[in-house]
Amino acid sequence: MITKEEFLFLYEKNLSGKCTPEEKQLLESYQDDIVMPDDQWDSRPGEKKRLHRMLKASIKQSIPDQSFSRPSGNYIWLKVAASVFVVLTIGILFWRSQQPASKKQTYAVAPTNKKILPGGNKAYLTMANGTIITLNGLKNGKLATQTGVQINKVKDGVLAYNKALAGGQNPGVQKLAYNMINTPRGGQYQLVLADGTKVWLNSASSLKYPTAFYGKERKVELSGEAYFEVAKNPSKPFTVSVNGMSVQVLGTHFNIMAYSDEKDIKTTLLEGSVKLSNHDHQALLKPGQQGALSEQQTAFNIKNVDVEDVVAWKNGFFAFNDEDIQTIMKRISRWYDVDVIFPEKFRRKNFGGTVSRFNDVSQVLRSLELTGSVHFKTEGRRITVMP
Repeated sequence: MITKEEFLFLYEKNLSGKCTPEEKQLLESYQDDIVMPDDQWDSRPGEKKRLHRMLKASIKQSIPDQSFSRPSGNYIWLKVAASVFVVLTIGILFWRSQQPASKKQTYAVAPTNKKILPGGNKAYLTMANGTIITLNGLKNGKLATQTGVQINKVKDGVLAYNKALAGGQNPGVQKLAYNMINTPRGGQYQLVLADGTKVWLNSASSLKYPTAFYGKERKVELSGEAYFEVAKNPSKPFTVSVNGMSVQVLGTHFNIMAYSDEKDIKTTLLEGSVKLSNHDHQALLKPGQQGALSEQQTAFNIKNVDVEDVVAWKNGFFAFNDEDIQTIMKRISRWYDVDVIFPEKFRRKNFGGTVSRFNDVSQVLRSLELTGSVHFKTEGRRITVMP
């Protein structure tokens, strides 16, 4: 871990173009951060405005000179956004360093004998005959053949069901044989179904599905969270059943979050269209929309969302968009396989930002602690959240 003074020194050195490749790599590894809530600014008169001016000046220096070859507008704004993110990090460190000594209080994640590492490609496959196969650690290749379909581990973290083999039974009289894949806490896995549909399973999730899709529909059952890229087949709709509701599509990209310890089932559409159904209530989603269903309601609550934040987990990130610490720690608990404890009457606090899911847990917690709004104590695989 580097100190804030070292971080500031490396940042200024990088702006001047003098960083070595090793120093750049070190600097980049500490750019993941969490945005400080507004009520955490220094209360001294003019302090917030002074820091804003400093940040504005730094941002202006970070915008590329447009007299050179002009890249696309999206690229420019991505670069600016990245610069803003780093400058916000500097602002947080600057604000912390300006506090009077009498007000400073040092917190640290309690040392553990062993780092709590991030999750990885872990899953269990339950075959139609009840046989359970532990997928992590298995060599790539054929695992089994069921109802004329070959099951292969094609690479680490990916299981695929090939099309029906020649000489198999007549699909018209073929009985459906169901498999189930489960990811534990601290696990994730990818699955390619027999129709070509791709599924990414998040931690603590399960999917029940037929080894091959016969008949007039394609139907699977989900618990937990998964991202789907459904193979198009207008004559055979694809349906996901989850906790009493269903999501029906022909071919599209969407995410479903339906953990039992969350108050809402959330379906988010990235591409195509989906129909949500719950008893007598239905809703159609457009790309960029999310449909939420709670236990207390039968109708869907539809709203526009940032889809990149919703599927950030699939791309290796935690993305927090003004979310409370209780919700954030549920995600951390599932991915790192840790228990989280809150003191009684803990005040709800919201955070925003992005941090890698592949850091060890202490780095993620330190990013949250940089806001000055929350602190943590780690003992073994138990994390206590403190104000």
